[in-house]
Amino acid sequence: MVNVPMLRGKVTEKGFTLEKVAEKLGIDRSTMSRKLANCGEDFTIRQADAIVTLLGLTPTEATAIFFSQFVA
Repeated sequence: MVNVPMLRGKVTEKGFTLEKVAEKLGIDRSTMSRKLANCGEDFTIRQADAIVTLLGLTPTEATAIFFSQFVA
């Protein structure tokens, strides 16, 4: 599951809006909202990678956001 609050925080911190991120991903703003409402489970690997690149996330930040649950 995606750490949605952390992702939203990084979007804001980096000076973007969710609408702008959606545009860069090539998806509609409403689709972005649905993905976030679903705990980010619908993000593809390609979309997650694009978000990491767009926001300039460090590997630690990307891991904390996109791999917020540990697998036992």
